Amino acid sequence: MNLNILFICTGNTCRSPMAEAILKNKGIKGISVRSAGIFAMDGQHASIQTQQVLDENSIKHNHVSKKLSVEDIEWATKIITMTMDHKRFILDTYPSASEKVFTLKEAANGHLGDMDVMDPFGGSIEVYRKTYNELTKLIENLIMNDQ
Repeated sequence: MNLNILFICTGNTCRSPMAEAILKNKGIKGISVRSAGIFAMDGQHASIQTQQVLDENSIKHNHVSKKLSVEDIEWATKIITMTMDHKRFILDTYPSASEKVFTLKEAANGHLGDMDVMDPFGGSIEVYRKTYNELTKLIENLIMNDQ
């Protein structure tokens, strides 16, 4: 198995860097992980709350935000978005990527209903912990589905 997984959110400071760190820390051979944001500003650190929640869970991280690029799209074998809006943006902007774009909930469990992972931006540390827990469960399912 050789997968290049690209996690996508809006600003690349909360959900996608959290998901990237969670999956990277599993140390699964043959899986490379990156993240980007559709409206990210290059060079930002992950939010303080994201860093705190990752630290609380002993997840190593060293994140610098990055705006989604053509190179990212070409690199990825699987593009995992946090929301349906992110997925639609990628499908509209990069139609050639349509076969490899999924929301995290689709990729993890074919989830029906709400396909979005809640955006913790601006929320309390508790909101970030809820997002971390949701991402962890979804990523566990994603790994099982890809093996």
